[in-house]
Amino acid sequence: MKARPNQELTITTIAGLPAHVLLVHLVVVLAPATALLEMLCGLWPAARRRLVWLVLAMAVVTTVLTPLTTEAGQWLLDQEKDPTAILQTHAERGEQMIYFSIALLLVAVALAFLHWLEGRSDKRRAAANIAVLLLAVVVGISSIVAVVRIGDAGSRAVWGDNANSGN
Repeated sequence: MKARPNQELTITTIAGLPAHVLLVHLVVVLAPATALLEMLCGLWPAARRRLVWLVLAMAVVTTVLTPLTTEAGQWLLDQEKDPTAILQTHAERGEQMIYFSIALLLVAVALAFLHWLEGRSDKRRAAANIAVLLLAVVVGISSIVAVVRIGDAGSRAVWGDNANSGN
């Protein structure tokens, strides 16, 4: 880790490897997994009762890891003398991931709040369940699409067009 001028402490390497390369895989797994579990919890109350606290923890970790990953990625980008257009696209898309991570966290909080409310009474909250389900689906699908788009640009930046050709 090193401090960048006028900025907070940035993780640049882990065990000699660029930190972005390692951290990005955590976000790539956690964000879609969180999104899928949120949609499941929104759709199926029995899943919500069992998984809500795990989903909330996953959303918190994703939200914490996202800026660490983008900062490490920015450091890696700064090492490039002449970054390609696709690498710039990857960096720009990566900077947007924090908004999706925050949205996933807000959905997880809404699911936890709904779980808490349902535990306090036997009253059915159909409107709240539908609203949280719709929110979980919209945020979940958009977050998964964002991760795929960011990852696609990143893989093309590293491996070129061969990244998606199956060769």
